[in-house]
Amino acid sequence: MTGGYETRALLFDVFGTVVDWRSGIIRELSAWGADRGIVAEWDKVADAWRGLYQPAMQRIRSGNRGFVRLDLLHEENLHEVCHQFGLGEPSGADLRRLVTAWHRLDPWPDSVEGLTRLKSKYIIAPCSNGNIALITNMAKRAGLPWDVVLGAEVAQAYKPHPQAYLGSADALGLKPEECMMVAAHQDDLEAAAELGMATAYVLRPDEFGPDVEIASTREGAWSHVADNFTGLADQLGC
Repeated sequence: MTGGYETRALLFDVFGTVVDWRSGIIRELSAWGADRGIVAEWDKVADAWRGLYQPAMQRIRSGNRGFVRLDLLHEENLHEVCHQFGLGEPSGADLRRLVTAWHRLDPWPDSVEGLTRLKSKYIIAPCSNGNIALITNMAKRAGLPWDVVLGAEVAQAYKPHPQAYLGSADALGLKPEECMMVAAHQDDLEAAAELGMATAYVLRPDEFGPDVEIASTREGAWSHVADNFTGLADQLGC
């Protein structure tokens, strides 16, 4: 409950919180490279591709570019990364295969069970920077049981811009105070909390790989802190 409002919907960050983006992108890049006879340090390529994610969205958040879908940003960033690593210039079917790699990410081991339990009591929906087709295709492949898919097109904004959260709540006919943001990223939760949303911090220490230590805190203003989605379901009585 937030400010006297009962939580009715749980909104989820997706990349890193619901799905393991890094392992999936390394897998997809490696398979493509094997098919094309290209050798590279695919973990570094994956990290570099992801590294361009926030800067690309920031140009939109700052007003220097109009809203475009994440698939297009991933495509543009891929060209830059391929140039950086000397991987040529993918086009046609190769380009589509690589860009849609982000549609084929695996859930964390607890995600499907935890989401299914949480769905028994709450509306569950992604509040992601991913576009609707991306999130829908991912959900179909991974068995993610969303009640509704809210891609970034709904709000025409990228998190942590306030409209990304407000637009998602509004699409559900809810006030921000009736929503709880669930994420593994503190900046995401801080932005949601400023708008009156409850918050659930779910730890994903392996998001960036085993060699990267993520600074995390169980303390702070979070409404809930859990090691995984099943733990959050326990806390919420699901």
